[in-house]
Amino acid sequence: MSCSWSYARLARVFLLAAMPRLSFRPFASSGSGLGLVSEVTIHFQPPSCLSMLTRRHVVPSLLQFLPCKVFGILAGGIFGIIVSSAFKAKFDAPTYKENALASTVPLADYVWHIIVMVGALPAALTYYWRMKMPETVRYTTLVAKNTKQAAIDMSKVLEVDLEAKEQKVEQLTDDKSNQFGLFTKKFLRRHGLHLLGTMSTWFLLDIAFYSKNLFQKDIFSAIGWISKAETMNAIEEVYRIAKAQTLIALCSTVPDYWFTVALIDRMGRFAIQLMGFFFMTVFMFALAIPYEHWTHKDNRIGFVVMYSLTFFFANFGPNATTFVVPAEIFPARLRSTCHGISAVAGKLETIVGAFGFLYMSQNKERTKTDAGYPPGIGVRNALLVLGFINFFGIVFTFLVPESKGKSLEEISGENETDEGFSAKSRA
Repeated sequence: MSCSWSYARLARVFLLAAMPRLSFRPFASSGSGLGLVSEVTIHFQPPSCLSMLTRRHVVPSLLQFLPCKVFGILAGGIFGIIVSSAFKAKFDAPTYKENALASTVPLADYVWHIIVMVGALPAALTYYWRMKMPETVRYTTLVAKNTKQAAIDMSKVLEVDLEAKEQKVEQLTDDKSNQFGLFTKKFLRRHGLHLLGTMSTWFLLDIAFYSKNLFQKDIFSAIGWISKAETMNAIEEVYRIAKAQTLIALCSTVPDYWFTVALIDRMGRFAIQLMGFFFMTVFMFALAIPYEHWTHKDNRIGFVVMYSLTFFFANFGPNATTFVVPAEIFPARLRSTCHGISAVAGKLETIVGAFGFLYMSQNKERTKTDAGYPPGIGVRNALLVLGFINFFGIVFTFLVPESKGKSLEEISGENETDEGFSAKSRA
């Protein structure tokens, strides 16, 4: 089942990396991400009526999906390097400055065609693995009221022995005091601020995180890490950008998810998310304010290191916790819905990033902008904006409760009266 998340992530990376038109990228990102992003979480959130199951089983199982994102990102980058290098060796095209028309060879379109077609294979495997997964345990238990089947399914998934408690299921399903819907005053009173917190932090994180990915080439060109576009042909540019992005992912993305898996139940979700947003803000301002300093050749390595650290604290921070927390803090019958709403808020960033920051990061002088783009505010000011976005992520993190060491029922308060929940909230 973790394979299905890896395959979906890999397909999404291939698809986004190879999109020939920028306007299609937000829809590719949303379409490939929204289905699984809330689906995978609820498979590892068993109800309290299944005994012998502690959070030490649940959290590692849930977090095993996060490193799979790394494998998808790295595989997408490496495959892009392989394809572009093969075409680069085959076709000796002049640079854009020498001959703009001939710099893009007639068969250059096959680069992204091949990447997209190969990306369809992991998507097909995702479908196969999803068909092999059991129904979500909470549906089986609380809706179908089949605790024995739920125990069998979770035993297979988590590889532990579980015992079904049918009497407790009847007690939970017969209790109507907490059967409130999403659009009710009771939900608004109990979880309205929580939902606002998960939506806003996911949205703000994705603006900062994916916008940095989208205009990485502009940053790399501005500091001289890769050559200006006019000094390369089309295939050479694809090759160099893929190589630079893969190196960034290898240095800053691979280790940070493992830090999260190791420390999330020790430090807590709130602390990790707050720390992540804080250091993302610090490093973003440290890059933006003395931006001219980083453009000098002797300081480029320092820029790349600090830029990588922003990714490190994003992944060892809100990029993990914004995914985990919505799967824990809401009542069972609304958990997947609230997680999906939070995910949708995050996916809206693709529109902001694609149609916002790529334009914003363009040079202020019209003669220095990329072809087809109007003048923007420049890379320095775009980084400043991202720094402020990260700061607001710190602010909205305080709306999200800590869930470390608590059962799902304790966190969501779904088995408590209004008086008990209010008293706990005040405490």
